[in-house]
Amino acid sequence: MSTFALIHGAGVGGGWFWHLVEAELRSLGHTTVAPTLWTGDDTDTLSDYADTVVNLIDTSDELFVVAHSFGGFTAPLVADRVPTAGLVYVTAMVPRPGEPPADWWDNTGYPEAVRIQAAKDGGLTGSSDPYVGYFHDVPKELADQVESREPSPPSNTAYYEPWPLDAHPATPARYIVCTEDRLFPAPFQRQLAHDRLGITPDELRSGHCPALSRPAELAAMLNSFTS
Repeated sequence: MSTFALIHGAGVGGGWFWHLVEAELRSLGHTTVAPTLWTGDDTDTLSDYADTVVNLIDTSDELFVVAHSFGGFTAPLVADRVPTAGLVYVTAMVPRPGEPPADWWDNTGYPEAVRIQAAKDGGLTGSSDPYVGYFHDVPKELADQVESREPSPPSNTAYYEPWPLDAHPATPARYIVCTEDRLFPAPFQRQLAHDRLGITPDELRSGHCPALSRPAELAAMLNSFTS
């Protein structure tokens, strides 16, 4: 069996985002850790977030580090510090050395990708309404809980600091494209995985929050990576 370190993104309820996936993985015999990283301290760095995750990992099992969205800036830092069997990006940001998260959007061509997709779907992609852009396929009773469970946004320090590694860790990487995502359009994700990881991604029919909308399917895919 394996241990999964699950790293949340922004605006999804902190570590709670993963609770349904954790239940599925544990039912399969795996161990999980899913801390809430944002503390409200605006001096927290990306390395501080990685410290929080690393300090919870206490296992001799093979480790998989899984990142959602903004968590993609933290997950490789974890994989760089502890032996890791796999690094999994779930509709996640993939950094380059020295790149601040704040610069990632323009560097990747994100605004143009959203413009193109929004022209095709009538403005659903890129919508500022979270129930349209983030949670359109999440059960409403779960989507309604997110705001109360979100502790704070990421710190400005973490958002504007250069990503600290000189290169991605040698850990085998996978990328899960969420094909119905209205924040990160699927063609954009596929190109990101190709350009920054050099891989062909796996795909899951889901919006931006598969841990809430498709937890069983996401857990099954993560489990398949261990075999």
